[in-house]
Amino acid sequence: MDSISLIGMASVITAGLTIGIGSIGPALGEGRAVAQALSSIAQQPDETNTITRTLFVGLAMIESTAIYCFVISMILIFANPFWDYVISK
Repeated sequence: MDSISLIGMASVITAGLTIGIGSIGPALGEGRAVAQALSSIAQQPDETNTITRTLFVGLAMIESTAIYCFVISMILIFANPFWDYVISK
């Protein structure tokens, strides 16, 4: 196997692991956040607007972790800097 094939294979495997592992944490965090928000709304229905607003801000922050993992995996697949280095030699 040549260097380009090894780099391509390692990039695809690493991108898959990044997306797979990087989406588990945010999914669990979002599920727990929604469960806690629903529990809070059930206990204090008057504060629904505040809880909902805070929930959406928190969900956006949690989801950014999964988006970063997605961006890293796309960089590894489509714009891998190691390929340019190997091709230039």
